[in-house]
Amino acid sequence: MITITESAAAQVKKMKEEEEDPNLKLRVGVKGGGCSGLSYGLGFDTEVDEKDHKLEQNGLEVLVNKEDADVLEGVVIDYKQNMMGGGFTIDNPNAIANCGCGSSFKAATRTGAPEDC
Repeated sequence: MITITESAAAQVKKMKEEEEDPNLKLRVGVKGGGCSGLSYGLGFDTEVDEKDHKLEQNGLEVLVNKEDADVLEGVVIDYKQNMMGGGFTIDNPNAIANCGCGSSFKAATRTGAPEDC
């Protein structure tokens, strides 16, 4: 369903260690908003819902709500470091449009509700 690169997994593991809770799982999701209508959500969660797909990627437990699975199919999450710092990048083959800042997108099957950036 999704791919989390080794670099992204290493960064998430560092962040997870800082939280000092071994039960944390990475939740990847989509919500309405952003310039193009849909925004990505990455965060930690301890609750697993019956509507979640549970995956393991590079030693991380990952949760994806089944409602978001169609627009996240094939997504690659990476972490890139450069002279300005670092950040997560998301490559989504389902995105038919992205906003200029790269934080929101539109998919053919779901458009969301665009907001001002």
